[in-house]
Amino acid sequence: MFGKKKSEAGISLIANNCEVSGDLRFKDQLLINGTVKGNIYAEAGSKAQVTVSEKGMVVGDIQAPNVVINGSVIGDIWSDRHIELAANAQIKGNVHYNVIEMVAGSWVEGSLIHDRHDQAGTRTQDAAGSLKGVERQAVVADKPATMESIPAGPPVAGGA
Repeated sequence: MFGKKKSEAGISLIANNCEVSGDLRFKDQLLINGTVKGNIYAEAGSKAQVTVSEKGMVVGDIQAPNVVINGSVIGDIWSDRHIELAANAQIKGNVHYNVIEMVAGSWVEGSLIHDRHDQAGTRTQDAAGSLKGVERQAVVADKPATMESIPAGPPVAGGA
């Protein structure tokens, strides 16, 4: 009864009738049904997850290992593990990801930037090799990518 305190995982909730102004730092899980006006940071090295529900909105950056968006985000998103953009996800900002899932109906007005993590945990980037073991400071997106802006790959054997 008066022994060691257990560290229990928990879910922090921003309810749909709630608006929070200011930066948030969290562990474990953060569920946003309301509005957050500020940046969201998960504890470094954790398995934390932030979820923005269909009615949720974030005006600020999100930095978390696992991110699920089904609402609106105006800001950049950084995830070193997994990002899921559900059917109602609306992102106005750049998405830095290791693994991404996009469901039909979701959209991103910004750039999708694949940041890989090698086995030593060092961050590398595919896009133009501009990020090798250092954080990118800012990315400015002129326009969303289109099929015409993606360079053609190498010829396929046996193809025309």
